[in-house]
Amino acid sequence: MFKKPLGNLKTSAPLRNSDRRKLKQHIIQAFSLDPDVGDELVPDGLLSVKFKTHTDEPGVAYLGPGGDPLWFTLGIGSEEMIPTVYTLWKKPDLLPFLSTPSAVIPVLVGGADLMIPGVVQHPPSLQTGQLVSIMEYVHHSTRIGSPLAVGHMAVDSDALSEAAGKGKAVFVLHAWNDHLFDMGHKGNPPDPWEMKHLVANNEQVIEDKDDVENKVSKEPVVDALSSHLEQTQLDDPAPTIELTKEDVSSILHDALLQAMKTLSSSQTSAFPMPASTFYSTYILPSRPAQSPSRQSVSTPIDIKHSSHKSLAYFLKSVEKQGLLKLKEIKSELMVFSIATSHADVVAHRQYLSLKDVALRNEKRGKREQEERSRVKELEVIELWKPHLQSLNFFADAGFDTSALYTYTEIKNVLDKYITDRQLVNTHDQSYINVGADELLQTTICKSDNPANMEFFKREQLIERLSDKMQSWYKTCVEGRDPVLKKGQIKPISVVVKVRQGRKAMTLITGFEPFLLEAVTLAEELKTRCASSTSVSPVPGKSSGMEVLVQGRQIKEVTEFLVSQGIPKRWIHAEGNGKK
Repeated sequence: MFKKPLGNLKTSAPLRNSDRRKLKQHIIQAFSLDPDVGDELVPDGLLSVKFKTHTDEPGVAYLGPGGDPLWFTLGIGSEEMIPTVYTLWKKPDLLPFLSTPSAVIPVLVGGADLMIPGVVQHPPSLQTGQLVSIMEYVHHSTRIGSPLAVGHMAVDSDALSEAAGKGKAVFVLHAWNDHLFDMGHKGNPPDPWEMKHLVANNEQVIEDKDDVENKVSKEPVVDALSSHLEQTQLDDPAPTIELTKEDVSSILHDALLQAMKTLSSSQTSAFPMPASTFYSTYILPSRPAQSPSRQSVSTPIDIKHSSHKSLAYFLKSVEKQGLLKLKEIKSELMVFSIATSHADVVAHRQYLSLKDVALRNEKRGKREQEERSRVKELEVIELWKPHLQSLNFFADAGFDTSALYTYTEIKNVLDKYITDRQLVNTHDQSYINVGADELLQTTICKSDNPANMEFFKREQLIERLSDKMQSWYKTCVEGRDPVLKKGQIKPISVVVKVRQGRKAMTLITGFEPFLLEAVTLAEELKTRCASSTSVSPVPGKSSGMEVLVQGRQIKEVTEFLVSQGIPKRWIHAEGNGKK
């Protein structure tokens, strides 16, 4: 609907308070919302702007104070309020949803409708014409991608569950990265979010028992998250989605437009070139990059699986559209030139391609290598000091009771003590005769019944002796004086927590011993993660601070800490992300 720029776009005008209240009440009733949610989705300072689509269909868009389109209508006098993806990102459960593999997303963004074979999950009671959102399916997970498109159902739910279902599932009205979306601040979708109930997998449908018991005389209201939806069991294999030949052809056509739009002037001067070279060097790398959910798509994206019989047929079809010029020389098909200024190329919305991912990974590898060579790793030395029970042991053994010892030095002290007193077990030299030495026994054993502690392995003795000592640590970094402090040093904690429903945030605590400051860390992560941050005291008796980053940012936070010289073994990550 919005794959081409909006026409006859009028100047936006503020909505009167009385009109905004009427609009909010209409949306609250239409979507069964709480008044508080209505205030968030229909905020003060709303603007309205009239437009026409490329098919000359009139409409009205309602913009938030920041300029993001939040709602729109289509048609003269239409009262159906359609949420944009900006609104759905605020409240993902506003509409019933269908999920689709990541390979299909670029096709939807390019302006295509969602086909039945591309539906992975769906509620059980959808009706033709019902407003729905489309999300990316996440393979083998209780998470689901954020809404990326909105449209009207083309069929009922029953048609989606048919094994050999064909045709359109959803008439897409608006999608992420289309020209309506571009009226706002743009940006990437939020991270996937958790669901309590997964929707029906159209290969294996399991009905919720509670739903059956609650059925009396009316159908249950399906609300993509809070109602009882059909479930897919996580232990079952992921559904295999086979794309139609038309879907594959559409993806290849978008890959061609992507390649043409991203070609540099030096690359365009390389024409003419063999058609096979153009296909393998430019078109195939421009196919959309796949996320883990791509594993559920079994159809290869290539000419053989498209509706075209061969590469020649495909290229000749796009030649008729004026996108390029072909010529056969000595029985070899050559691409003589490409029309980079063609209207379809100009209107093409770029996406993340396989080539982009490869280049990004290459740059990331180089950057990480440069950071490792440039940043000196912070050295953390754990130390122990004789204390309480261990004081007598160190004094009687002839060692300094005021010194700080490393783990290796504690081992050397213990080894010398054992050797001088011949405490190694003659039958099994991996054991030490602790019971033969009263001082050692009373030092490392618990006070309740030391007589039962006769034999210990050497490593156990070192652990027990260090436990009886006072913990210290020293941090050393190039260009600064070493910092020596009393206490046990713990790894920096990077934890993802979910608050206020499904709103995820990443908390970083325990960074002070590693010479990091809260405010500086928050500012750096704000830029690095492209997300809002805040600083506050850690709840409880601790005197430390915590840095909060919106979203699931474990990977980005960990990479940043490593770039600051923090050894990975001193970073403990917990939650939905990698350590």
